[in-house]
Amino acid sequence: MKRHLGWIAAAVVVLAAVGAGFGAWALARTQGSPLPQISAYSRGAVVRVDPYLYCNVVNLDDCVKGGVQGELAVNARYPVQLSVPAPISHAPWRLLQVYSDERNTTTTAYRPGTRLAVTVPTVDPQHGRMVGLVVQLLTLVKDQNGELHDLPHAEWSIKLNWN
Repeated sequence: MKRHLGWIAAAVVVLAAVGAGFGAWALARTQGSPLPQISAYSRGAVVRVDPYLYCNVVNLDDCVKGGVQGELAVNARYPVQLSVPAPISHAPWRLLQVYSDERNTTTTAYRPGTRLAVTVPTVDPQHGRMVGLVVQLLTLVKDQNGELHDLPHAEWSIKLNWN
């Protein structure tokens, strides 16, 4: 009799553990994934950045505004290595390189699935020192005249601090 009670108790413990594990898995699964982060590396330091702005791709008025700009220390000797995760890389995205004179900002567009990382020199011979990087996820929007334009529905920003 004691032997059967021991087996029953062990079975109850195993079922409870399985149930708790399944419950934790289901809870974690329904909470959804966090918004994608970008990362930038230079001079042995890395910064991971949450979106500065993240909007619903269908409704650009429905946005999460984190407003947090990452910061990374740089110098002229070492470039910045920028990495984007697959959710960004698998969509059309744009990189803005902002220089001391903002009129010299350069823009590079990437097609879906073509880039997970970009190496960017911190000094450009024509534009000078780079002071920031901006990554934008793009969506097509039709204006009142029926013309299509690409607008960002998500944006990440990194300020470059010169040492």
